[in-house]
Amino acid sequence: MKSHGWGGAQFEGPESILIPLVFSLIFLVGTVGNSLVLAVVFRNGQMNNNTTNLFILNLGVADLSFIVFCVPIQATIYTMSEWVFGPFLCKAVHFFIYLTMYASIFTLSTVSLDRYLAIRYPLRSRELRTPRNALTSICFIWGLSLIFSGPYLSYYKQMDLNGTVVCVPVWGPPQRKVMDSCTFVFGYLIPVLILGLTYARTIRYLWTAVDPLEDMSDSKRAKRKVTKMIIIVAVLFCLCWLPHHVINLWLWYGYFPLNQATYVFRILSHLVSYANSCLNPIVYALVSKHFRKGFKKVFSCLLSKKVANKVHVVQAAHTVSTLEAGSTEPVMMHSVPRCGFPCISG
Repeated sequence: MKSHGWGGAQFEGPESILIPLVFSLIFLVGTVGNSLVLAVVFRNGQMNNNTTNLFILNLGVADLSFIVFCVPIQATIYTMSEWVFGPFLCKAVHFFIYLTMYASIFTLSTVSLDRYLAIRYPLRSRELRTPRNALTSICFIWGLSLIFSGPYLSYYKQMDLNGTVVCVPVWGPPQRKVMDSCTFVFGYLIPVLILGLTYARTIRYLWTAVDPLEDMSDSKRAKRKVTKMIIIVAVLFCLCWLPHHVINLWLWYGYFPLNQATYVFRILSHLVSYANSCLNPIVYALVSKHFRKGFKKVFSCLLSKKVANKVHVVQAAHTVSTLEAGSTEPVMMHSVPRCGFPCISG
């Protein structure tokens, strides 16, 4: 991610306040939303027999990791005059940005194939679409992501430029051009082509093999809803990361003027690509009845736990004040909240 603020130029004006606020909102929504997704997937008891849930879990892990490790740094640099996070983070944060980007797009590509097989060949694909194979695919996804993002560990370096500490690319222009082009091809173009082909065939089959006016089985109806949800997630990812890749290609293969308009365009490309990591939970909540119920249960569980803890404190104080005069033995009390959804330990 090309971060023009990381080179050491301090931003002045409204953007120095507005941009960190937007990043803070992304961090808050993304952290809460993806944590809820992980809680629902972990606790719904379907991970042992549902490959799609495993891929959604992996996507949530990638998004949450991206938000926790990358967004705070990106939010603070817009108000600083130099790089203050040290040489290790200068390398690590860029590496992690691309690692999670690759993991997300590779996961979306894999789940598009999973959805196609589940809908087109529901019986024949059962032996292939197993949790064990899904976990193997996830390990392969992260291994491949490590390979493609590994070069970014040496792409950036902390330097002292005229008394100002900066974090800037140290590769030469030819090497950077090749690297950014490869990132576009393997981290965007090819996965988007896979997504487009598989979902086009999936949608075609759904609307031609099955008459939407006829009654469908619950299984087919559920598969259609899940596929719709995943397609929306994939489309949002492609749209949100498109400006970033457009700027990179524009820089290397065209004339990219440095003016106020392109300055705003670069900032917006950062905001949009980062915001993608907090959009998936919103999509799940809007499209999936299952996730809506899961989110509500998590909130009700946390609320009941909080209320139970308050009641426990009041009862304990009252009991101790009543008994302390007549006994010197310690009093141990327990309060276990109960709810219809497994509680998240505090």
